[in-house]
Amino acid sequence: MNNTKAIILGCVIGGAMTALTYTFLLPSDAPSAAAGQSAEPQPLYWVAPMDPNYRRDEPGKSPMGMDLVPVYEESTGGNEGPGTISISPNVVNNLGVRTASVQRRSLHVPIRTVGYVQYNEDTLIHIHPRVEGWVDKLHVKASGEYVKKGEPLYSLYSPELVNAQEELLIAMRRGNEDLINAARSRLDALQMPNEAIQSLMSSKKVRQTITFSAPQTGFVDNLNIREGFFIKPGNTLLSIGALDEVWVDAEIFERQSAQVTVGLPVTMTLDFLPGKTWEGEVDYVYPTLEQSTRTLRVRLRFKNADYALKPNMFAQITIHSDFDSDNVLVPSEAVIRTGTQNRVVLAFGDGQFKSIAVDVGRVVEDYTEITTGLIDGDQIVTSAHFLLDSESSISSDFKRMEAPDALPSSVFTEATITDVMASHNMITVNHGAISEWDWPEMEMDFAVANHVDLKNLREGMVAHIEISKENDGQYVITTVHVIDDGETQEVSGESVWTEASVNSVMASHNMLNVDHGAIEEWEWPAMTMDFIVSENIDLSQIEVGMTLHVQITKTGDSDYLITTIHVKSSNNVTAQAATVAGTINAIDLKTRVANISRDAIPKWDRPAATLDFSIADAIDINQFKVGEQITFTFEVTEDSFRIVNVESENQDASMDHSNHEGALE
Repeated sequence: MNNTKAIILGCVIGGAMTALTYTFLLPSDAPSAAAGQSAEPQPLYWVAPMDPNYRRDEPGKSPMGMDLVPVYEESTGGNEGPGTISISPNVVNNLGVRTASVQRRSLHVPIRTVGYVQYNEDTLIHIHPRVEGWVDKLHVKASGEYVKKGEPLYSLYSPELVNAQEELLIAMRRGNEDLINAARSRLDALQMPNEAIQSLMSSKKVRQTITFSAPQTGFVDNLNIREGFFIKPGNTLLSIGALDEVWVDAEIFERQSAQVTVGLPVTMTLDFLPGKTWEGEVDYVYPTLEQSTRTLRVRLRFKNADYALKPNMFAQITIHSDFDSDNVLVPSEAVIRTGTQNRVVLAFGDGQFKSIAVDVGRVVEDYTEITTGLIDGDQIVTSAHFLLDSESSISSDFKRMEAPDALPSSVFTEATITDVMASHNMITVNHGAISEWDWPEMEMDFAVANHVDLKNLREGMVAHIEISKENDGQYVITTVHVIDDGETQEVSGESVWTEASVNSVMASHNMLNVDHGAIEEWEWPAMTMDFIVSENIDLSQIEVGMTLHVQITKTGDSDYLITTIHVKSSNNVTAQAATVAGTINAIDLKTRVANISRDAIPKWDRPAATLDFSIADAIDINQFKVGEQITFTFEVTEDSFRIVNVESENQDASMDHSNHEGALE
């Protein structure tokens, strides 16, 4: 017995010694089989690039036809809090992720506008007579002539001047100094040249015509007389303006007025001399705004030694306004804008990313000012950030949206048609970014609603399209407004498209009052304006409350005309309807909603699906029961499918309401 106990005790002690030996003597970094097996990360799931809520357990296609993207488990080390995602290096490379550093530097804010060259009014002289008479000879023949100081302008016969000369000669013959001084003072008051007075006193002969000379060197302007004209005091005969320095009158928006001060540098270009730039400064800021345009006039001063700048020339102006140097700036392409929030995607390195909320300040050219949320030196993502943001936002520590149903079911965007597949009832378009759905610019294939006529569409057309998301996750183009048929070789820069809502229709005046969005091409803010409408537009079809896409064309210096109207939405849009068979799965008596598995709809090219349908008030909901086969007609409204007519397959069957539930299953 004692021998047995000793053997057992020896085995226990030997096992313990062996364990300790392996623990302390073997290297801690020795590879293990388990580690080797888990070295290659495995995806947790696959997600749709444009819809983070669409997940699958294996690779495949999203409802939009895009490849699903793998999502890997977040690493335990270096995690930067909720919303941080980790992506393997090969996926980062395949996505084309680019990053940039947040910079703190001066924010150069150029103000671009237009202006008109004018005379420097400080040197502009207007010629007026002080006596009446007849122009005997005109020495300058046309406006624009260059005259030097002292050169003759016109010769005048004036009985009043003749009498004043005779009075001086009479006073001289009498030798009365008081009369002589009085007579000479009168000639001075009548603007008789001093040389003519001296000649009169020395020759003692009265001149019938007096020649008046240029008081300064410059260019003749506003020449209003010809030989033989009768003139009198108050007439403006001509003007002489110097062009060694010119003024330029420009207008800026009210919101830009705080950025402009006297002395700011200004650059100017003119169309007649491409490539040449003039440098000047802000000379004066007018104290009041133009009431009609809500703009502020500023006066600019430019040197013009070679006389290349001429009055009334049209010029492009850039006023250089520099703010303080302590500004956090990021590339504008890095900012993800939504209706309720602005975000950027931070890059922490080692494949870790996180979407964070930021406050946006001024946007200048390619850079955006960030007031809060970033510091100097942060790394941010500038490409492929929409996908990273979608995945990060799922678990992020900020509210991305109010609720999924707050997203619009349809949006309008501008797109270029690149292919028309009429046999498949599809088109390929290159559309702009859609901020409402966080979509970037891309080329996509879309199914087209049956009521859209594909025969009028072709490659190269530019259009406003409405994209609608259906309950089954498919995206369908439901409206197409062509704005450029693709045959025009050049699009006029004097016309722009914008969205507007109708406030009032003035058919008798052929005018509309609308609220339009900001127009960046013309640096217009969003505002309420009256517009004259082109005569070829029928205003009888336009109603108050409609949302429109309008083309505004500039017809003059300050005249604007609505030349094209596309109705985006109306208060009286006719609903689409379809009749189909289906099976009732569940009924909610309180909300009057039924869940129905319907058959396919051939005219819309829609497959069979299970959806929720609201039931019109005129229909007796008690005629329905779970499991019943029915044929029903429904309308497609803005936010739901509404049953407007029902034909039961078992009209005479007794209604069993035992399966009715308080909520849909």
